[in-house]
Amino acid sequence: MLSFGEMLVAEYRKKNQLEFQKMFQLQKSFHLHSSRGIILHDDLVGQPANCFRKTNKGFPIFIRRASLEDYVLHMKRGPEIIYPKDAATMLMMMDVMEGDCVLESGSGSGGMSLFLSRAVGAKGSVLSVEVREDHYTIAVKNYRNWRTSWALRRGEEWPDNVQFENTDLCTASSILTGRGFHSVALDLLSPHLVLPSVLPHLHPGGICVLYIVNITQVVALLEGLRCSALPCQCERIIEVPVRDWVLTPALKKNGEYCTIKAPRLDESLRQKDETSDESEDDDVGPSFRSIPYIARPHPEQLNHTAFLVKLRKFER
Repeated sequence: MLSFGEMLVAEYRKKNQLEFQKMFQLQKSFHLHSSRGIILHDDLVGQPANCFRKTNKGFPIFIRRASLEDYVLHMKRGPEIIYPKDAATMLMMMDVMEGDCVLESGSGSGGMSLFLSRAVGAKGSVLSVEVREDHYTIAVKNYRNWRTSWALRRGEEWPDNVQFENTDLCTASSILTGRGFHSVALDLLSPHLVLPSVLPHLHPGGICVLYIVNITQVVALLEGLRCSALPCQCERIIEVPVRDWVLTPALKKNGEYCTIKAPRLDESLRQKDETSDESEDDDVGPSFRSIPYIARPHPEQLNHTAFLVKLRKFER
């Protein structure tokens, strides 16, 4: 049952198309406002999740608990987040496993920190470094809010395995001393400037994945690697395209389903087909695979977000 403090998502769909979506924290005496009406937070407490609730205007709003993906996409931001599509690919490239020790630089709004926290589990740890104090504050707050919501939702604690530091990684030798990392994630404007400080603490064969927005920054990175002769090699440079699709049954102007015309059959097959049609229940609508569908890319697409660069450390 839902309780105060949980992170929820409210959705309204019309003809299978999402028209309204909002993440909110369930709080006493608060209201969920939308152009389709109001729902009282107090009316949701004690109710099951994943159910429809009607607004004061009679619109059915679907209420569900927020996933980590929902939370990262809708939480309060400072800088731009690493989108879940990129974060998932970064985790695969880094080969993050439970129990790993991971270094992250560029905490941003804390989205990647949360994905790394879940990946390493209670036995692992994440050191997240952010040079800007305002970004550091937002990342820490978002991390704590998710842990609170998770505890209310699951009745167990989210691992407290992320250590946030507000400092410059280039001069943060004190927090790196004596530490080794299985992998590294960097989201910085000039990542080649911090690699000399980071690579000595990355295990041999360990992966460093860099989230870089512009291709000119990728060129600067590769040129920095060439000039500094660091013990790492670039294995991949990719971007992750995702295309949403809309797939709906074809309708006539009067709202009825279009139907697929059956091929002409010879007389013996026609009689057999008519006999089978008579035995079918007419209440279920047109028979299976008799309705054509219309498929097209969704009009709103998330295009280029960043380049992902995979570096691997080697021993000289």
